[in-house]
Amino acid sequence: MKKGWELKRLDEVCIVERGSSPRPIKDYLTTSKDGVNWIKIGDTKGVEKYIYSTKEKITKEGAKQSRFVKEGDFILTNSMSFGNPYIMKTEGYIHDGWFVLRLKNHIDAEYFWYLLVSPLVREQFDTLASGAIVKNISSDLVKKVILPIPPLPEQQRIVALLDETFAALTKVHANAERNQVNAREVFEAALAKMYENAGEHWEEKNLGDIASQMQTGPFGSTLHKSDYVENGIPVINPQNLVDGRIVPLQKMMVSQKTKERLSRYILQEKDIVLARRGEMGRCAIVEKEQAGWLCGSGSFVVRIKKEVDANYLVRYLSSAKVKRILQKGSVGTTMDNLNQGILSQVPVPFPPLAEQRAIVQRLDALAAETRRLEEVYQSKVEAVEELRKSVLQKAFNGDL
Repeated sequence: MKKGWELKRLDEVCIVERGSSPRPIKDYLTTSKDGVNWIKIGDTKGVEKYIYSTKEKITKEGAKQSRFVKEGDFILTNSMSFGNPYIMKTEGYIHDGWFVLRLKNHIDAEYFWYLLVSPLVREQFDTLASGAIVKNISSDLVKKVILPIPPLPEQQRIVALLDETFAALTKVHANAERNQVNAREVFEAALAKMYENAGEHWEEKNLGDIASQMQTGPFGSTLHKSDYVENGIPVINPQNLVDGRIVPLQKMMVSQKTKERLSRYILQEKDIVLARRGEMGRCAIVEKEQAGWLCGSGSFVVRIKKEVDANYLVRYLSSAKVKRILQKGSVGTTMDNLNQGILSQVPVPFPPLAEQRAIVQRLDALAAETRRLEEVYQSKVEAVEELRKSVLQKAFNGDL
């Protein structure tokens, strides 16, 4: 420990109090102008440090049963993403999923925030946290966290260095993330161009014209929740379609008896399975080892004619152009849903089979290069995060 630095418990440098909530909270929520700010974990979405506003308000009567926080107070999450600190730039009331930390005069607020997000403190929170499913931190445990506290001028010097360093790292991080997006956009543009550059022998057909069979999976009245078993035959729904592959889920399988009852939905090799709800454009080809699995109620199965290359078609169906077509045509209030009529009318640029396969080869090469670039930029993002941790570690060891 450097000269002049001290180790102090958290409750020696601030007052720690837990939030509280009137119950049932729905009886105290209000849209009235005289309501007061009700601070929820959801208000931190996209927020790194400061909370300026809240989405909801509660009545003044409800506020009497809650905990007030003022501008300049720290609030600390107590459950789910536990241990995340925020500085209040407004005032309001907090429920018991928060702690409020009120600093004493000899602590710089910005120094304290950097300290709370540092590996030094995060590791202590992780050690102290309890709970098997949702980790929670009691106020008694929070108070035991040990903090390195230098003199106030040294705190301010460290803050200035961290501000400058983190601003630079944030810029590098943003550039790497933007480059990841750019790599994907370049691939999408090339994908669109390949399908738009129609050759002399190209035709345009509707998907229904090049499919020998197209159908949805079994309706809910045919396949019930009680039909699912462990270690059975996989049922393929939208959540099983991941990055152009079919990924089985243990909780979504049925018995051999159920499979026989639903035999019309059995998948064959080279079938294409498409999501008919949620995110449009998710699709994958049924591989040889997946033949015999079942199409789920949230999916379509498209069985294609021999003159169609399945790889060509699945790449086209997952393109941004087709996603827009499906999104526009899908219906549903809370979740987009796709019907067979919309799907069968999707226009498909249709070159000869040999050219379809040549396009697939070019797209595969481009996709491999895109993945390589995305991995490079992702490694940069991860390196920046590691560097942040390293800088914070040095700062609170007195080595910065």
